[in-house]
Amino acid sequence: MPSSKKAISFDLDGTLTESKSPMTAEMSALVCQLLEKYYVAVISGGSFPQFQKQILSNLPTKSEEILSRLLLFPTNGSALYMYKDGAWDCLYEEKLTQEEKNKIIDAWDKALVQSGVILPTPSYGPVMEDRGTQISFSACGQQAPIAVKATWDPNQTERTAIREYMLPLLPEFAISFGGMTSTDVTRAGIDKAHAIEKMMEYLKVLKDDIMFIGDKLDEGGNDYPAKRTGVECVATTGPENTAELIKKLIAEK
Repeated sequence: MPSSKKAISFDLDGTLTESKSPMTAEMSALVCQLLEKYYVAVISGGSFPQFQKQILSNLPTKSEEILSRLLLFPTNGSALYMYKDGAWDCLYEEKLTQEEKNKIIDAWDKALVQSGVILPTPSYGPVMEDRGTQISFSACGQQAPIAVKATWDPNQTERTAIREYMLPLLPEFAISFGGMTSTDVTRAGIDKAHAIEKMMEYLKVLKDDIMFIGDKLDEGGNDYPAKRTGVECVATTGPENTAELIKKLIAEK
């Protein structure tokens, strides 16, 4: 775990937290300690309100100096929020047009029919969520409990089948798997590599200055694009393992 890094970037679900769950008190404290020594970025398919719920709601600090070192990249890097003058400021946001949104939703509906995939019932809230810069489809519903999500498509077979039918319908978009049951659609080129490139631009750092930690770094995983940037990527098996990695980073700098 090299201490020469200037910035540590993380996936969210399965890395810092369980799926759509707030960071634990221990993880929140560790992130604040890490922020004393590094810039920290979080990159996830979730919306900014989801980041507020999972990350910001229980951070044990109100220090502007500490918070200003935290970069939040919701919706797979299609937006960036940083703390300034007592508030979270959106530095850029690549919103989809209504025409683009309609095309994505239509492609999902057609792909469901063509693939023959049957979504689980009952649904826990709406399957489709418009996140402004991204359309997300959560097969079990947006509010499904972890226990329910864990039983559907654990090997991504069903989502892969749907995605294969969506790809030719949406050549100008990127389609990735987020969390345990979600399929996220953004404009082509919007992914965790894009977020890391933006991170380098805003912080004025080089790829050798950044480490990325995620739980799905294998090819096809939603963290895999981070490898394209050439930054050092470290795999984690989950939040407990991530906590140990953070402790080592804190101790060695």
